Amino acid sequence: MTLFGAVSRVKSGFCTLSPRSQRHERGKVGRRDGLLTTGDMARLSGNTLRTVRFYEEAGLLRPAERTEGGHRLFADQQLSRLELVTYLRAAGFSLDEIRDVLEAKQRAASGAEAARELLRRLDRHLKRLRGRLGLLQRLVRDLEQARRVLARCPHCGRVDFSPERCAHCEYLRAAAGEGGLPDALKVLWNLEK
Repeated sequence: MTLFGAVSRVKSGFCTLSPRSQRHERGKVGRRDGLLTTGDMARLSGNTLRTVRFYEEAGLLRPAERTEGGHRLFADQQLSRLELVTYLRAAGFSLDEIRDVLEAKQRAASGAEAARELLRRLDRHLKRLRGRLGLLQRLVRDLEQARRVLARCPHCGRVDFSPERCAHCEYLRAAAGEGGLPDALKVLWNLEK
């Protein structure tokens, strides 16, 4: 599945992906002229109307035209653009960084210059994303380890479960002896000395 063949829903920090063919059946979405309303853009991308309007006002989306009543109408290409913007925002990119990447080609004097500039920007962003990905992978491992150790604690019948008592718990000491307690557990369970 390609990035542009998917829609992202950013709710509570999570992105879910759906194939474009499942979400964009021409006969069911959009107008007869093939343009998409702001509501269509919001529904198909998992964003709110307010977010779509905000991105348009920020210059990240460009309506193809407006109706007599002033409603924005977008070409299908703008839906792909909205999806990319949504992914980049979910990945922590600022609006200025997104605008910079989206406009790199238009600012260049030639195709070669545009390619060099976009490559430079993409390399910088990829380096940052790989760093974040490494951090997230380490955090997931630590939290999973903390969860495995803590999974035994619901069976603990102690009324006094102060940090001092837990520090002397046989199970926690055994877990610590198997490679140490996860850092997250030490903090969350007040086991740091």
